[in-house]
Amino acid sequence: MFPAAALLSFSLVAVVYGQAAGTLTTETHPKLTWQKCAAGGSCTTQSASVVLDSNWRWLHSTSGSTNCYTGNTWDSTLCPDAATCTKNCALDGGDYSGTYGITTSGNALTMKFVTNGPYSTNIGSRVYLMATSDSAYEMFKLKQMEFTFDVDVSNLPCGLNGALYFSQMEADGGKAKYPTNKAGAKYGTGYCDAQCPHDIKFINGEANMVDWKPSDNDKNAGSGKYGTCCNEMDVWEANSMGSAYTPHSCKAQGPTRCSGTDCGDDASGERHSGICDKDGCDFNSYRQGDQTFYGKGMTVDSTKKMTVVTQFLTNDNTTSGTLSEIRRVYVQNGKVIANSKTNIPGMKAYDSITTQFCAEQKVAFGDVDDFAAKGGFGPMSQAMTSGMVLVMSIWDDHAANMLWLDSSYPLDKDSSTPGVARGACPTDSGKPTDVETNSPNASVTYSNIKFGPIGSTYK
Repeated sequence: MFPAAALLSFSLVAVVYGQAAGTLTTETHPKLTWQKCAAGGSCTTQSASVVLDSNWRWLHSTSGSTNCYTGNTWDSTLCPDAATCTKNCALDGGDYSGTYGITTSGNALTMKFVTNGPYSTNIGSRVYLMATSDSAYEMFKLKQMEFTFDVDVSNLPCGLNGALYFSQMEADGGKAKYPTNKAGAKYGTGYCDAQCPHDIKFINGEANMVDWKPSDNDKNAGSGKYGTCCNEMDVWEANSMGSAYTPHSCKAQGPTRCSGTDCGDDASGERHSGICDKDGCDFNSYRQGDQTFYGKGMTVDSTKKMTVVTQFLTNDNTTSGTLSEIRRVYVQNGKVIANSKTNIPGMKAYDSITTQFCAEQKVAFGDVDDFAAKGGFGPMSQAMTSGMVLVMSIWDDHAANMLWLDSSYPLDKDSSTPGVARGACPTDSGKPTDVETNSPNASVTYSNIKFGPIGSTYK
């Protein structure tokens, strides 16, 4: 992911118990099926569910209904310091459809952008795929495997991102490692990604309220002293106007709390000094020189549902090898569509992400090669060996208006400069105030998830 999504606090009437389970609102995970495939294409349906990220949940006193966090500030009485705040505050179960606009049906998950609930207005959301148990995330070991899903982004305009990706989170959400985390994966705890987000309210089972600064352009978000970093594989970041897939490697393995330079914060000018590659090595067809491949009415038609296939190939074609290539295939209207090819001066005609592709892209675009500096495929390969959590989300961008995905970015460079044009959206599009007002009913639907050996999940 690029900049983190806006997160809301809620003024609901319920009692909850910090990073422990609440008692008034029962946490019931929406059911979602997916398929595990074997070589040859035989697939078995898995009965699973999704869980809402803890950052979206109502947080308030364990002994009453006073909010611990309102708008973008912490309550000074309940939260005079991090340790006391952690002891005093709690998470509750969620009304997935009524509060968050999250619904499931069979193998399909639909996430609505803006939901006007009885007590709050919710913007965006993030969920994780659970294992058969409702207290652990499903862990995907991706090497020499392929991951396939259907997606409908026809209702996602400029400025929105329907993102499906893998994060190197812990299976139990950090519950065993951090005793103050009583809720664990059942309540969506333990998030991390390569942007090392500072807006996560609890990191390592402790309130992230030290040096908390309310956002100056988002009334519902802020940032604390600490960030939470880990390897992140962006399989799909897209709206109806642009799409990309991107590996982001980190020097550290597993969820890592950062502070100072290690976080690589843009505000301090240290983006490339942190432990994670925030830029990543992206394959965006538009940015790679084919402006007719993905979009409305194009080769891959974003006005219609599509199947997205991603293959994680190793150097010796075994699950014990080292990640060496990430390939993409689409299926739409019964037709298999090969990925577009790079058409950029100074680059070969690549159609997948490899070490050579990344190196040539960074030179051609004049970008810092932080992908190589952070170890390239090496750390990501290790993360895929240990297992990664599937994340699905919908969000808008208070940091850069999503221009890095669907428009020309950065704004101080001419759009004709190689690598700047990433999509056809206007450079004045994507402002959260505009998107939230004009497209509240935007949504994304993910469905028909399949996972198995190379060649087993599609025809």
